[in-house]
Amino acid sequence: MTSINSNGESTPFWNMNIPASHHTKECPDYLQYAFKNAKDHEILSTPDAQYQRMSWPEVQQVIRDNRLEKFVRVPSDLRRYREYCAQLTEKYGSIMKFVMQERLQWSELSPRSSGLFEDASDYKILFNDWPYGLDERIKHLVVWVKFEIPTDPASPDGELTSEARKEIDGFVDRVFVKKCGQENVIWFKNWTSLKSIHAVEHIHVMLYDPDKYVDRILQSIDDR
Repeated sequence: MTSINSNGESTPFWNMNIPASHHTKECPDYLQYAFKNAKDHEILSTPDAQYQRMSWPEVQQVIRDNRLEKFVRVPSDLRRYREYCAQLTEKYGSIMKFVMQERLQWSELSPRSSGLFEDASDYKILFNDWPYGLDERIKHLVVWVKFEIPTDPASPDGELTSEARKEIDGFVDRVFVKKCGQENVIWFKNWTSLKSIHAVEHIHVMLYDPDKYVDRILQSIDDR
């Protein structure tokens, strides 16, 4: 399981995209999973210089086609992400505990309202700490929620019910579309099998070139 680096030399995937002085003979524990994960093995084996960031039209098409597995991180970012996750798990016991304690600062997940997005204390909008390898003008936000988002029990991938999708559409329109424009906003909810954090519900929102709006959006939520 080796790759060819920019010098034409054979390099194990775990040594790709790091200085030669940091190379190791053995694969680090936090990357051992990639021996059985063909997708991540291929990504980690790719030199950053050969990686193609996804454009905004490509992002829109992936989400419309529900091909969410196509979203991947820049190879070196994926390596750092896996190392970071291992460090958080060692320190906090799980990624979920870190997110709850440090990022969301929530002590529990009991919503105040019975409806979706009716109470501002039931959700929080944050930047994605480890976004996918996209055009750098695309901002990736995550809307974390305390309530359950209804899914179709017959769907193995956890497809949303039509009612839930309508509720999320309305929320995204109010908070993002009105400020950034319909053509610059798109959202999705990961399939159950693609979630990295299962215990806290969340949706992903992508904004194209919204620098003059993002701070205003986050501030408007904080002020509510």
